[in-house]
Amino acid sequence: MAFYENVMIIRPDVTPAQADAIAKKFAEVVEANEGKMIKTENWKLRTLAYRIKKHKKGHYIMLGFEGNGKTINEVERQQRYSDDILRFLTIQVEELTAEPSIMLTQKPMRERGSRPMANRASEA
Repeated sequence: MAFYENVMIIRPDVTPAQADAIAKKFAEVVEANEGKMIKTENWKLRTLAYRIKKHKKGHYIMLGFEGNGKTINEVERQQRYSDDILRFLTIQVEELTAEPSIMLTQKPMRERGSRPMANRASEA
């Protein structure tokens, strides 16, 4: 069996508790289809690079698991039919540790336009 990371973006109008429930649901799908969950990370609400289905923000959830083709097919099938999930991506990785990913350890970037324009001009 191989290691996989699955990142999904959930609609911003979903509460954080509901986002955690969705992550738990997909963790159960992995376990039910010959997979083994290694870690689940909630990267919180983040601004998207561009609009997806008229949304500017989304809850990012990352699932790290060990599985096979059956596991991947079922997880992605259920993500495809979920109305709460805007996008998802599954990639195969060589190794997967239980340590927090870099997305959890780095500080979030400031939102665009947080400083007045006068300060920006003086720094240039």
